[in-house]
Amino acid sequence: MTVDIFIPCFIDQVYPETGFSLVKILNECGVEVHYNERQTCCGQMAFNSGFWDEAKAIGEKFVQDFSSGNYVVGLSASCVGYVRNYYHELFRNTSMHLEYRSLQNRIFEFTDFMVNILEREDLGAVFEHKITYHDSCAALREYRLGNEPRKLLSKVKGLELVEMKETDVCCGFGGTFSVKHEAIASAMAEQKVENALATGAEYIVSTDSSCLMHQEGYIRKKGLPLKVIHIADVLASGW
Repeated sequence: MTVDIFIPCFIDQVYPETGFSLVKILNECGVEVHYNERQTCCGQMAFNSGFWDEAKAIGEKFVQDFSSGNYVVGLSASCVGYVRNYYHELFRNTSMHLEYRSLQNRIFEFTDFMVNILEREDLGAVFEHKITYHDSCAALREYRLGNEPRKLLSKVKGLELVEMKETDVCCGFGGTFSVKHEAIASAMAEQKVENALATGAEYIVSTDSSCLMHQEGYIRKKGLPLKVIHIADVLASGW
């Protein structure tokens, strides 16, 4: 199998090592990886801010960049959920409609792809730490991701998962929300991080680097004994 990988903006610019973890994992599963160097943003930020013309232009490029017919695997439930659920608003009754529908059926969030397409849960990963898991809003409510991340984490040797209180409550990032409403977003990050600290965990794990970046900003500012890590980096550990 050959798959195209979609590397979201936050991973490209802030957490590039997570992209390499994705490649490592897919290669270990016998999957050939293709990375289109021309790929850019999916356009979600523009769309959510009301700039639909700009979002459509970015979306057209995105559809063309992933027109190979291969599965597309992305490291963000937020970005993939946006492509699946909102591109139809941009491309309904346009010449791009059929191309978009093809992509809609081929693009998957990483953990969903691992569990439900490759049918792989145990990668032989070793991560000897106590962790707590953050369910991102987009993963739960837009992508509708199920228990796939926890299935994968349950197979990691040495890992102890302790569920935090209100794991499904927003961390306060919300894209431009955290910029436009800084005080509210910071208070929400504080609540999320305090819930994580109460578990005694060393790491917060999630499928979305944007959420992790927001929480990491609060953690660093307060000098708290807690780290964040993308689930792909956990699954690529120890081998």
